[in-house]
Amino acid sequence: MTETTSYSPPPELNRFQRDAIAVGIGGVVLCILGWLLGPEQFFRSYLIGYMFWLSITLGCLAIVMLQHLTGGDWGLVVQRLLESATRTLPLMVLFFIPIALGLNKLYPWLRVAEGNSGEQPHDAWMSVPFFLLRAGFYFATWLIMAYYLNRWSQEQDRNADPQLKRRLQILSGPGLVVYGLTATFAATDWLMSLVPEWYSTIFGLRVIGSQALSAMAFVIAVAALLYRRAPMNQVFTTKHFHDLGKLLLTFVMIWAYLAFSQLLIIWAGNLPEEIPFYLPRMQTSWRWVGISLIVFQFALPFLLLLSRELKEHAQQLIAVAALAIVLRFIDLVWLVNPQFHPQGIHFSWLDPIVVIAIGGIWLAFFVWQLRERPLVPLHDPRLREALVRH
Repeated sequence: MTETTSYSPPPELNRFQRDAIAVGIGGVVLCILGWLLGPEQFFRSYLIGYMFWLSITLGCLAIVMLQHLTGGDWGLVVQRLLESATRTLPLMVLFFIPIALGLNKLYPWLRVAEGNSGEQPHDAWMSVPFFLLRAGFYFATWLIMAYYLNRWSQEQDRNADPQLKRRLQILSGPGLVVYGLTATFAATDWLMSLVPEWYSTIFGLRVIGSQALSAMAFVIAVAALLYRRAPMNQVFTTKHFHDLGKLLLTFVMIWAYLAFSQLLIIWAGNLPEEIPFYLPRMQTSWRWVGISLIVFQFALPFLLLLSRELKEHAQQLIAVAALAIVLRFIDLVWLVNPQFHPQGIHFSWLDPIVVIAIGGIWLAFFVWQLRERPLVPLHDPRLREALVRH
């Protein structure tokens, strides 16, 4: 590895960015058509698509802070991928506007509150102004953390001041705690309140586990696509992919543990206020979606990722990552749609279209951010060791 390597992004990213924009614009046109044909279905599908891409964004924010705290070659070689994803947060703020405009199409508590005299003590919490105020606080918190993580990392490219690394570590410790709290409250507001009579103290952790799984699968997919192209073909090694594969396995197990724990606790308690979430998902055809999640988001990836050979083979690992990404979409459909269709399985053509529309624009923005900086942190003191070929 030479000292003169610039680690500039490969030129192929330019074409990918143009294609992503084209796909995103085409998807937006179809979304507008879907909104004209059925506003209620549009907002339901939009919530699924929005939470899908927000999960990747926030998961990358958490993982980059974890990387600064723990170190390790795996994090150093994908740090710029993680950081570029966190810089899409301003875009996700803009994408939240349709949800803010469609609250009365999504959340039954809003319709109840509109016809309520306001005497119940929880009405202040379940009100549109406070809902939007909380959302603003979540986004402001995430944006501030992402801003300093990226700013100090960029400064590290210009000089080798060891204090910059120390600052990143100091921010990341409390930052992970703050992320955990805000992500939990956001999950409660934006997903759990779809069933206002139900609550689960572990639901926020389940969503956080899903975000980590989404982000790691996405980063592995991007890394596997880049590793055959200069300069990343001189960076990634089988050891790096083996480490990333082990982390993907870890997040698969964490997601499964949290999802099962939530079900087990509620099943054992069997309390009327705790079971409304599971009734349509277990007593109708929605249960087959739940079974598919058990098989394809846990059992199959778990068995595949036990193989050391698979984890060290980028093209095989990307297949497992792609499976995880697709199943994360199915998981969100399973979280959202049964509230509106408790009688059984219902998929709308808008569900994947919104994911594609938001995703095209999100990916174009992600690539734009990725092209702005070198693909590795140039003056990180651990860089030379991380790039040693194995």
